Amino acid sequence: MSIWRTTIAGAGPDPMRFKSIFLPALLCSGLSACSTTTQLEIFSLQVTRSGYDITRDVAYGPLPEQRLDVYRPDPEGDHPAPILLFLHGGTWTDGDKAGYRFLGQALTSRGFIVLIADFRQYPAVKFPIFLEDAAKALAFAHAHAAEFGGDPANLFVMGHSSGAHMAAMVALDGRYLAKEGLSPAILKGAIGLAGPYDFLPFTEDDVKDIFSPANGDLAQTQPINFVAAGAPAFLLLHGADDHTVRPTNTQHLAARLTRVGAVVDEHIYPDMQHLGVVLDLAPLFRGRAPVLDDIDQFVRAR
Repeated sequence: MSIWRTTIAGAGPDPMRFKSIFLPALLCSGLSACSTTTQLEIFSLQVTRSGYDITRDVAYGPLPEQRLDVYRPDPEGDHPAPILLFLHGGTWTDGDKAGYRFLGQALTSRGFIVLIADFRQYPAVKFPIFLEDAAKALAFAHAHAAEFGGDPANLFVMGHSSGAHMAAMVALDGRYLAKEGLSPAILKGAIGLAGPYDFLPFTEDDVKDIFSPANGDLAQTQPINFVAAGAPAFLLLHGADDHTVRPTNTQHLAARLTRVGAVVDEHIYPDMQHLGVVLDLAPLFRGRAPVLDDIDQFVRAR
């Protein structure tokens, strides 16, 4: 299963609209010939190597998949920086932190410290194991923020697509951070890019299998069902033309957060599809929508 396949009922295929695909086409004979991970790695080839430092494969747990890359601005600021933990997409089955240099560069250019995490994926594990990994990575970010020049009191969790689902779950369902001796109160905010937050019923066999350990209580798999007073602030970004994860996911979660009095900043970008919301942070596509500015403003406003 890839993010190009339908994962939300009623969705169709989601070909990206490109400003230019000349270099990727030379390297990969067009995007359709590449995996999503390869596509992202290609876009990262165009990212400058200056202005930030990377520490790769930092262990946040004992397992080989429990690794993250740390991106730090160079030079570092005079004060501890906000720290963002990013969880990649890939429908809980695919994706790799190595493909997101473009995201690390974009966010460090605004003075933030960025941790991009890998985690266990299906079919090796099912729900909720990948959420437990996400919580463990977040607990690591909180405990070690100062070592990376970050501010543990200015911590955000962020994700794209299935990674946004994971980010929202650990921010809203306190059981996952509780296993790490923490609570969502450690978060200044959560940032979701094109995330599935309210996506029942499942329509695909592998998605059904991923979440089968819920044992019929599928409400436990949906971030929207854990919204309550005291929820962290949320920034929710989505493309209006996203046919892979419908924008109604963001609209429904934003409405539920607003109903309980939570801070929520919602942006639906016109003429943008599913992968475009995260690729807007890559040099080749940056500026089609104010994704980077909206993230910057949300973080600084906290």
